[in-house]
Amino acid sequence: MNTPAFEIPEDGRLGENILWFTRALRKAGLPLGPGTALTALQAVQAAGFSRREDFYHSLRAVMISRPEHRVVFDQMFRLFWRDPRYMEHMMALLLPSMRGTQEERSAAPAARRAAEALTEEAALPDLPPLPESEETQIEVDASGTASATETLRQLDFEQMSLEEAARARRLIARLSLPVDPMVTRRQVAGPGAFVDRRVTLRRALRSGGEVVQIARRRRARRWPALVVICDISGSMSDYSRMVLHFAHTLANRPGDGWSKVHAFTFGTRLTNITRHLAQRDVDAALAAAGSEAQDWRGGTRIGASLASFNRTWGRRVLSGGAVVLLITDGLDRDAPAQLSREVARLRRSCRRLIWLNPLLRWEGFSPKARGIAAMLPHVDCFRAAHSIASLEALAGAVSDARDQGEKARLMQLIEENR
Repeated sequence: MNTPAFEIPEDGRLGENILWFTRALRKAGLPLGPGTALTALQAVQAAGFSRREDFYHSLRAVMISRPEHRVVFDQMFRLFWRDPRYMEHMMALLLPSMRGTQEERSAAPAARRAAEALTEEAALPDLPPLPESEETQIEVDASGTASATETLRQLDFEQMSLEEAARARRLIARLSLPVDPMVTRRQVAGPGAFVDRRVTLRRALRSGGEVVQIARRRRARRWPALVVICDISGSMSDYSRMVLHFAHTLANRPGDGWSKVHAFTFGTRLTNITRHLAQRDVDAALAAAGSEAQDWRGGTRIGASLASFNRTWGRRVLSGGAVVLLITDGLDRDAPAQLSREVARLRRSCRRLIWLNPLLRWEGFSPKARGIAAMLPHVDCFRAAHSIASLEALAGAVSDARDQGEKARLMQLIEENR
């Protein structure tokens, strides 16, 4: 295959352009600094840049340290080092979000971040200013439209821009998920409906056998634990990051009533990230969790992952009536029989099993996938998890044991299709 012509700026501007390229990558979310730009310049000078492939691999070797960053780097490289057709394509993909509608599917998240970072004025200092248009400007009165916050609450996580995602994380940090305590069989001293005969008789002995006061007991109360099991495969990555931000908020917010918040991730294997949630800084916590979970944006094996959870962690974290949030789209490569068996076992081990599926954001969603049909009968509640509003609605699902979400309607569809 012939390599297209590739022109590198003069030596005097090579360092400046690599510095701007590094800044653009950082805007797109990659953890790079000025030292990276200096190292990249040294690598390019050592390897030479007579061919586009040499230049590309020299920069990538220095700037990419994690597999999930490769997509962003590839998109950014094509945009920054002047592929005009691709730049026009990215701008076209960004038009739906610029219009503020979701009628069209936007670009892939990595492509969106690359295009947005490069459309910032600071990222392209050498572009000439656009000529002023002589067309008539239309002013729109937006006083009657919904507030920006309300619009953001309803926006799909996958459709958010960089700025919208940052604002969404700040809103999620203020969310809460209160839970009521559980009444147990064990009795403790205190005002209640039960007479404590032993204590009453002991007190009577002190007063010559006369019962002066009847001691009473009441049912003990206990706070349940929350267990979050989150799918981090390629189709779930954007939603999983927001849900894990929510889990971190709950783990570090006293007063909601949870005795403990446990978090697990899975793609092709299960990873316990509970200890990372204890870090107060959410970015540091998720970075540590990401470094331990090596299957981000990979395949999906829900059945095998839940089997590992039931076998290794079920008795440790589900005792005492825990509530489980299972976040996955249900698109599994494992056998449906195994998936059905493991979800049923998980349901028997916990107080309440709530399945959050971002695919429910589509109005025409139907449980046609084998994995979804295998899991649905064994969950207590089936809800969407694609926006801030859907996370806010979790409070009702947790507190109301009769809340089934969309389960009843979808179970009826399954029965009709049999």
